[in-house]
Amino acid sequence: MSVNRREFLLLAAGSTLAGQSIAASAEPASASASAFKAIAFDGFAIFDPRPIAALAESLFPGRGTTLMDAWRTRQFEYQWLRALSHEYADFLHVTEESLRFAAQQLRLDMSTNQRQQLILEWSKLPVWPEVSEAITALRNAGLRLAFLSNMTRSMLEDGVKRTQLDKMFETILSTDQIHTYKPDPRAYQMAETGLKLRREEILFVAFAGWDVAGAKWFGLPTFWVNRLGSAAEELGVEANASGRDLNSLVRFLFDKH
Repeated sequence: MSVNRREFLLLAAGSTLAGQSIAASAEPASASASAFKAIAFDGFAIFDPRPIAALAESLFPGRGTTLMDAWRTRQFEYQWLRALSHEYADFLHVTEESLRFAAQQLRLDMSTNQRQQLILEWSKLPVWPEVSEAITALRNAGLRLAFLSNMTRSMLEDGVKRTQLDKMFETILSTDQIHTYKPDPRAYQMAETGLKLRREEILFVAFAGWDVAGAKWFGLPTFWVNRLGSAAEELGVEANASGRDLNSLVRFLFDKH
């Protein structure tokens, strides 16, 4: 899991992304592309976190990347620790806890205003550049679209309204509703229950390698939006297909193999 945290941090810090998609793998073993009736997206497959790192660097010149590293590492760990311990707190609460820890760990003189600016940025994220066009293509093809995310429902709802994508998503499923975090199997069960479909009819679109593993263990066909071309986790499962962005997802679904 540490590999994926570092990869997220590199992405958030503004690493240059290649424009060419990674070729999708062969037809999924568990379902053909044409069999999918719905697509459930992780929040970060849609929303771009890089502005958070840019703000961190502007507030703490020369230390933004280090702050993001410590912050995001602890954010993941706090989510999973709380899920395992049944001591739930929502995404933004955990995000603030982990930011406080990171500032103390790095001995940063962070004011209340600076901390609030950084937390607020999580609720103002833009979408990735290709998202609007790709989502429109998927919706026009008759696929039902949903979120399945650790972000809170209000974060997701505000995000799609702000980016004028609210009419594209049928269902917003936040793990906050059941007081846990992915990769808890109950989180992935929300897709099956919320969409009233069999799991093999739902394609889950993951941002992180660990989320690929969680979804596959549960039994969801999975597409990995691997924006950094990262190595797959060595957990005994792999995505049905992967690509650099959502355009590659569209090609996977609609191009002939």
